[in-house]
Amino acid sequence: MIWMFLAATFAISTALVINKNRGVNYALVLLYQCLFLGFGVYQYFYINTIQHGVFKSDPLAVLMLLALCFISVPVLFHAYRYIDKDDSEATPHTRGVFFAALILLITACSMAYLSDHLAVTWIFIEITTLSASVLIYHHRSIRALEGTWKYVFICAISITFIYVGILFLSLSLKEAGVQDISFTSLMKNAGKLDPFWLKLSFLFIYTGLTAKLGLVPMYTAGIDAKDKAPGPVGAILASALMNVGFVSLYRVYAVISGTPSMSWAGTIMMIAAILSVFVATVYMTRIKNIKRMFAYSGIEHMGIAVLALAAGGIGVYAAILHIFLHTLVKPVLFLQYNQIYRIYQSKSIYDLGNYFRYNRAGAIVILLGFISVAAMPPSALFVSEFMVFQSLFSGGHLLIMAVLLILLTFIIWGLGVNIFKLLFTPRISEGLLKEEINVPKINPWESLPQYVLIIASVYLAYNPPAKLVWMIQEAVKLIQ
Repeated sequence: MIWMFLAATFAISTALVINKNRGVNYALVLLYQCLFLGFGVYQYFYINTIQHGVFKSDPLAVLMLLALCFISVPVLFHAYRYIDKDDSEATPHTRGVFFAALILLITACSMAYLSDHLAVTWIFIEITTLSASVLIYHHRSIRALEGTWKYVFICAISITFIYVGILFLSLSLKEAGVQDISFTSLMKNAGKLDPFWLKLSFLFIYTGLTAKLGLVPMYTAGIDAKDKAPGPVGAILASALMNVGFVSLYRVYAVISGTPSMSWAGTIMMIAAILSVFVATVYMTRIKNIKRMFAYSGIEHMGIAVLALAAGGIGVYAAILHIFLHTLVKPVLFLQYNQIYRIYQSKSIYDLGNYFRYNRAGAIVILLGFISVAAMPPSALFVSEFMVFQSLFSGGHLLIMAVLLILLTFIIWGLGVNIFKLLFTPRISEGLLKEEINVPKINPWESLPQYVLIIASVYLAYNPPAKLVWMIQEAVKLIQ
């Protein structure tokens, strides 16, 4: 099934690049959407099945895949609206390349989730870099070029770090007499691995994965990418692509958790996670580019998830739940950004204001999105963040918990000031009130997918289906 899906994806993406007819292109995208949803359902019904020797539809992979299937519908819909309404310079060629790269990115993320082999994971991580770089450069501007090269350069360094980590892991495997570097084999033989080479391997792999995960030290690549890329692309980069980093880190941490080095690795992750939240705090209280603010919010939430993972106990469950709910919530802000830019033609908070007057349905989405990412009740992320603090308290990490509380308070203040400026304050630029003329009318139905995502996240957080709970519990067993 996987090879058939990959072959179909390659055929559709090739046809999108070659074909110039607008209607045919949209039909091909719709065909891919149906194919992708069917692929997700197939993996769900064949959970825990090893496919082609290097892919495994374990509960963690299927959970992330289903979340991606769910958000892919509004993402592809808004991608169509973006090309049709917002991209005045789009040509048949750039339109085809845009959709081809987007479906390749979605497919590469899916394969990285399902990969049970470290080398195969490395390959699909690199494919996400290549496809994402095409999307970042979509506008063909100087700033887009700058963001693309920065993203490619940092991701090239990160992928090299991962490769070096795999080499060090191979040295550890050689001494243990093991040749298979599948995650299943690594976890089975974790006790035989040489501690020195295993620790060195973890350091390099973790450092490399931070480019996708969005944590210190390589978080900068993702920030520029989300800022320069179109809104629907930013929604994928801020959710599904960051999940690639989390799932990969989770599997590597699951290997080291079967050794005496687990506490050492947890300490490394906890330090990097709290530093990442600190970086997000500094920027979110100072930055005035609203799209970059949404991007830095992702660093905050990934830092919280990795912090929970390192804390252990209920924190492992909380980390997976937090990532899952974040996948549903974060795209809301990036998908809504297109409507904001359509009205103001600016990202600067100084040029924004009175959004409630111009687009009431969209303004309510922004308000609900703020409540959601700030994890204020009754938002979905409140549930998972409460469990994170519970794990820190029960684990005796009181100082970390206190620091995290202070940082999150500043983040909520920084985000809230700018969100409420966008929603309610009159637009002021260079001290003069802008004339409110020629403001485009936004169809309220464009905000419907965002409402669905928010409602779904709240429902799944407060009334999770038994199958969802089971999948998270099964994923937790990889570490505990």
